[in-house]
Amino acid sequence: MPLTPMRAPTTRRRFLKSAALGGGGVLAGAAGLNALSPRIWREPLPLDANESFWARSAAPRNPALRQDLVVDVAIVGGGLTGLSAAYFIRKASPGKRVIVLEAEGCGNGASGRNGAMVLTMTADRYLSFSADPQRDKAIYELTADNIRSLVGLAAATGIDCELDTPGALQVFNDEGAAEAAQRYVRRARSLGMPVEYWDSRQVKASIGSEVYRGGYFDPKGGQVHPMKLVRAFKFAAERAGAVIYENTRVEQVEEGKVHRLRTLEGLTVSAKSLVLASNAFTPNLKFLRNSILPLREYVAITRPLSDEELAAIGWQSRVPFNDDRTEVYYFGLTRDRRIHIGGGAPRYQFNNGAADPLRLEPERRQLERELARVFPRLAGVELEAIWQGVIDWSLDASPSVGRTGKHGNIFYALGYSGHGVNLTSVFGRIIADLEAGHEQAWTSYPFLNAHLDYVPNEPLRWAAVETGLAWYALTK
Repeated sequence: MPLTPMRAPTTRRRFLKSAALGGGGVLAGAAGLNALSPRIWREPLPLDANESFWARSAAPRNPALRQDLVVDVAIVGGGLTGLSAAYFIRKASPGKRVIVLEAEGCGNGASGRNGAMVLTMTADRYLSFSADPQRDKAIYELTADNIRSLVGLAAATGIDCELDTPGALQVFNDEGAAEAAQRYVRRARSLGMPVEYWDSRQVKASIGSEVYRGGYFDPKGGQVHPMKLVRAFKFAAERAGAVIYENTRVEQVEEGKVHRLRTLEGLTVSAKSLVLASNAFTPNLKFLRNSILPLREYVAITRPLSDEELAAIGWQSRVPFNDDRTEVYYFGLTRDRRIHIGGGAPRYQFNNGAADPLRLEPERRQLERELARVFPRLAGVELEAIWQGVIDWSLDASPSVGRTGKHGNIFYALGYSGHGVNLTSVFGRIIADLEAGHEQAWTSYPFLNAHLDYVPNEPLRWAAVETGLAWYALTK
């Protein structure tokens, strides 16, 4: 049965794809510049300190690496991908010596700065069926099951991650998008997916806001305290026998049957297997340079709200939600009654430059305006903290996990495109199976060894993204 055509509203996924096509047009006329670009602009993505509200709950840092090592598996990156991979590799192969090398502190990147929503699916298939709906359903079930596993992990470690699963909601600002969601839900429910369409009255009853035309409710989703989830995986990985070194920056990788990793301090690690769990920072090590676009997102959080303030806005359910625009906004309500809001226009810095601290005030005002639009009674409520972070977007929002390298002993995961809070540990499990030679369990999934669309080098990358952003600002 063919899938009923759905209206294609402008989404961030479509925006990035359009920008890439525009860049591709430029690229066709400037192939020489694209080829020379890496020699002119190295494009390193600078590391910065995690100054998020979540970072206040970070675990104490482990000591840095102090000596050369020979190990079975070296994992670069101490976020959710790296920590979960370490945990699952040690569970599958307890005799292997597994280390994690984190440049700053665990959770310093997107894992400890994000918008805290725990979503099912991958970003490219969220509210969008592929040509194989049964495979889409399998991805839904895989990611829903992983959320249950996260609940179990938190219980087993004794670390309360504030992981709550009241469901997750995507809300719609116009009738066309709401109608497309209704068609999607009808098809999804016919396949056995327990999702729901909510009209504007149901949305208002759940989150209290009157500004939306409808919503897509997924009862399997939820929210978490991101840094506390990082702590749980760090604890689990260490208890399983992995050794984690923080404040240990890998500067260079010499690929081989046995890899040689060199740190900033000049120490070396020899490893039979290498796991690249550095997400948006992976191109810093000269791997997968043209597979992802590092976009900056902004998140802010209010002071704790009073019972009276919460009652006034009517957000009774604590269901987190995001909207459907290209300039996506997402909201959550913490257990201590703080509202966090993130999103808005994505930003790209030329040559992966450092974020301009002066941009935080304009972004703060942007988030304050959106908070007041959605909840007018909160106009003037103070945003206690605002922060930024880099996420790894692929051009069509599809992720990839797999193996690469001349000897097939480099493993990677990237392209989470906003769905990483849940998907990182799914991919950590997959990396563990691939490293152990158990690939067959995952061959039916489209993200295994998926080829990601080509992202051009500078300055074509910057020109394409800026042109796309300018176009969207005129047409939204």
